[in-house]
Amino acid sequence: MRAIVPMGAEHPYRTYGRRARLGLIVPPTNTVNESEWARMLPAGVTLHVTRMPLHADTTSEPGRAALHADIRLAAGLLAQAGPDVIAYGCTAGSMVSPIEALTDFIRRETGVAAVATAPALVLAARALGVSRVALATPYDDRLNAHEVHFLADEGIGVVSVRGLGIGAGGAHEYVQIARIPPEQVLAHCRAADRPDAQALMVSCTDFATLDLLPRLEQALGKPVISSNLATFWAALRTAGLEDRIAGMGSLLERV
Repeated sequence: MRAIVPMGAEHPYRTYGRRARLGLIVPPTNTVNESEWARMLPAGVTLHVTRMPLHADTTSEPGRAALHADIRLAAGLLAQAGPDVIAYGCTAGSMVSPIEALTDFIRRETGVAAVATAPALVLAARALGVSRVALATPYDDRLNAHEVHFLADEGIGVVSVRGLGIGAGGAHEYVQIARIPPEQVLAHCRAADRPDAQALMVSCTDFATLDLLPRLEQALGKPVISSNLATFWAALRTAGLEDRIAGMGSLLERV
């Protein structure tokens, strides 16, 4: 698997985003991803966002073709803003194998470095030296099983998985994810952990966890890797920025 490679190129003068511009693609109803990213931005880094349809099918030939068509359009629009990296911020929609296939596609289409959420979760776990995780998601059993299989293919064992069942009745349910109160999210994440897990992985970019990460890490005594944290970390590092950001979890503080 290809490692994250810093951009390393000098860019011309910018009034804003002098250090880096981050481009982000999110599903249409997602309200958490860009909100959490905006709070994590270091000085001199700007965020530029667009939306595209949600894709539940990333394995069949028609599903991949539809995903690529929408990503081509969204990434092409973002590329015109001159980002240093484009991130596809959707966990379920980026669980493809090999894990660099989607980011390589964006790079070929736009000429811009790219990251995606599911691959970023894998890279973050590897960077922290983690090979066994407990998994907390808002998803239904079918999508949870898909994620467990995806992670296993990348050498990450899931010792426990706990979902909230959202999506079992169809994609229209996903809008409920961002409405879950913080204390319910916290309890759900804590219940998912197991002693033999080296880290807790919290999946879904519309699952609000940023404020909970320090509390969870202190309570569990282990790293907590969320979808948004991992994708943001991967985007920063790919843009060549090595900032360590306190109060946002071990990944951004240590790696």
